[in-house]
Amino acid sequence: MNNRSVPVSGVLPHMAYADLPTAVLWLEKVFGFREHFRYGEPVAGVQMQLGEACFMIVQTKPTLESPLRTGVSTQMVTVIVDDVDAQYTRVLSAGAQVWEELGETVYGERQFGVSDLEGHRWLFAQHVRDVSPQEWGANVASG
Repeated sequence: MNNRSVPVSGVLPHMAYADLPTAVLWLEKVFGFREHFRYGEPVAGVQMQLGEACFMIVQTKPTLESPLRTGVSTQMVTVIVDDVDAQYTRVLSAGAQVWEELGETVYGERQFGVSDLEGHRWLFAQHVRDVSPQEWGANVASG
């Protein structure tokens, strides 16, 4: 299903982790991501995938920190999945910290929010209705 309110684009997010090897294992076990490739010795970055979602996880450095070290989170990453209920069950059974319970939004997504082992915030969502942004009150910029 396509949802005009939540487009999927060619963005490749990068998130920093203090313990990259542990992060890879945790993201595979808890979220079901799979490693596509890694680079560096010691490992400096890993490309991870889940369905069509693709992102990079990289080693922290003085100019790039994780929420675990800073105490704040500055972004969320939304991953569109085919079965958000199954993803929610998987995450709960692994004991991950859910900060937004599973529910349906006004803009046509069934989603939940969860933090990973270093405090990055993730939204897992499934398109359940095709909703135009105007239908739920958004102002669409012309152009």
